[in-house]
Amino acid sequence: MSPPLSEPGSRASSNGQTSERIRIVIVDDHDLYRRGMQAVIGLEPDLEIVAEAASGVEAVEKVFEFEPDVVLLDVRMPGNSGIEACTAIKEKAPDTKILILTASDDESDLFSAIKAGASGYLLKDLPTEQIAQSVRMAHAGQSMIPPHMASQLIAEFSRLSNEPPKDESTGPRLTDRELEVLSLVARGKANKEIATQLFISENTVKNHVRNILEKLQLHSRVEAALYAMRRNLIEPEA
Repeated sequence: MSPPLSEPGSRASSNGQTSERIRIVIVDDHDLYRRGMQAVIGLEPDLEIVAEAASGVEAVEKVFEFEPDVVLLDVRMPGNSGIEACTAIKEKAPDTKILILTASDDESDLFSAIKAGASGYLLKDLPTEQIAQSVRMAHAGQSMIPPHMASQLIAEFSRLSNEPPKDESTGPRLTDRELEVLSLVARGKANKEIATQLFISENTVKNHVRNILEKLQLHSRVEAALYAMRRNLIEPEA
């Protein structure tokens, strides 16, 4: 039986004030792993696991019920895969950030996860403090890929960028400001950095990113970066 989960909400600090915590749903078919993550994240004052799920189907239900900020999602589970769950979650809750947390370093799983809308791809052998920090980074709008897999993703981007782009002349057009935001997203900038560089609020950046993804029918910032590369909207950094 899983340990009791904390009640959703805010946590009182030592001075009596409350602070919002990043709400997490963890999805893994191994009960012991979920228990371990519950214990580890329970030590982080700004993070809380509000629900657990053991399958992709249950994950979608928990996300709909608890409306978490971040989902830690395994790839390979009985029934619906983590990739299928990722796609369904992004359709129901597009603002929810999804981090794939898996033992699989198969590049096909990485590509599928990014295409399904995942904000990052983490391997389970990461130190727990790095997993906690990755949750914070995802919540802040950044993307995480293991260094040894990033080269595989870049190679795939390069291959796709050499393919003739689809004719999108009749599709939705981005505004000049949206193109600026897209270019910075493609360079790996977080929302706060984009806001500072463009002298706009972070909420305005979030709205622009949301509009960009909706207009282009994309699911993630990584897909947006790929789009920008294919359209030659940015120059590759040296």
